[in-house]
Amino acid sequence: MLKLFEYNWQVRKDWLDWCDTVSEEELLKKRTGGIGYFLPTLHHIVAVEYGWICGGIQEKAVEIPTFEKVASVQQIKDFSARCHEELAPFVYDWNDSLEDRIMIDITDEGEREAHTYGEVMRHLIAHEIHHIGQLSVWAREIGKKPVTANLIGRGLFDINNPNL
Repeated sequence: MLKLFEYNWQVRKDWLDWCDTVSEEELLKKRTGGIGYFLPTLHHIVAVEYGWICGGIQEKAVEIPTFEKVASVQQIKDFSARCHEELAPFVYDWNDSLEDRIMIDITDEGEREAHTYGEVMRHLIAHEIHHIGQLSVWAREIGKKPVTANLIGRGLFDINNPNL
């Protein structure tokens, strides 16, 4: 699971760097599907990961700025770095004893839902990959090459130690 988080973090950084090559107008132009915009989608990815891990699983009081408060590429990079600094130790310390622990989520409708930590962590991995696919489609729509989504070649796995 750790390697998939690291993969997502690498791809997210690549997308944020990619955003530096695109006009703000394109990054904030309404598109079809998902959140509908490049930058708000990247903000959403960071906010969801941070909210579920720090606010949900770890039950910390978290403050997630609205997109309007971090509406530039650099501000989202900074927001992502701050969130990563806080949540990465939990991800790196993940162990099997955490898998079936239960967190209680309060839905938007005020309902209580129980989820295992393992389910939440896997949801976060899939959630980011899903939105990265949307960014790739939008990049092609504006005639730009998207960030590669390839897991292979990112240096995440050591052939001499496949368990890493």
